[in-house]
Formats: sequence, structure tokens, C-alpha cells
Amino acid sequence: MIVSTKGRYALRILTALAREDGCVPLRKLAAAEDVPFKYAEAIASLLVKAGFVESERGKNGGYHLTRAPEEYTLAEVLRVTETSLAATDCTGRKEQDCPRAATCPTLPVWRALDKTVYDFLAGYTLVDLMPKGE
Repeated sequence: MIVSTKGRYALRILTALAREDGCVPLRKLAAAEDVPFKYAEAIASLLVKAGFVESERGKNGGYHLTRAPEEYTLAEVLRVTETSLAATDCTGRKEQDCPRAATCPTLPVWRALDKTVYDFLAGYTLVDLMPKGE
């Protein structure tokens, strides 16, 4: 599994929002996190669709989190932004698509690896990404 720039940028944007009170304009977030604005727009759209953030229009508009920062796990954010968190293709798709799934000696290992990665990422929240003292 390789976390893409989309996943890394999404975590940075969400962490920046977690440090702020109220709505933050996307241009400000993008500039502060060194994320290209057009890319930030695409990521913000995914985050809104997932229910992680809401947007407000107007003079004081922008984006804000929908929950407390400690309620966002890295696993759930990356599930939205990444094509797959699977270590191999055979665990990243439906196993019935693999003609060898029933007899594959390595499949249990890949399943265990996927679970370990997921559990690891689920053990961290946005708060864990914030500098200490904030």
C-alpha cells in the first residue's frame, strides 16, 4: 500500500481545520498546507461527500469539521481518498474474482497484513497529527 498525495493532502487539510475555530477558506487552507488549489478543491469535494467537512458560503464562509478531531481516524480518511488500502490485488478486490482464493496458501497472510495496517491506521486520529500543545 502506498498512500497517495491525495490521502496525505486530505490528512493535512483536515488537521489544519482541526486547529482552527469556525470556517476556513479553502484558499487559505491550500496555501498554508502547500496544496495546489485545484487539487484542494477536488479533495474538499471528497471530504464533503464523505461527511467529514461542511462548507459555508459568504463573507465568513469556508470549511469546517463536522465532528471533533479525535473522532476522525486516519483509516476512515484514507478509505475515502485512496483506491485501496490493500497490500495486494487479491485482497483489494472481491475474493470470488480470484480463481485461486479457496486454495491460495498466501491469502491468509495478505488478509492479516491488511487487518494490521487498517488497525494501525484506525489507532490514530487527527489529534495525533497535531503538534503537541494545541
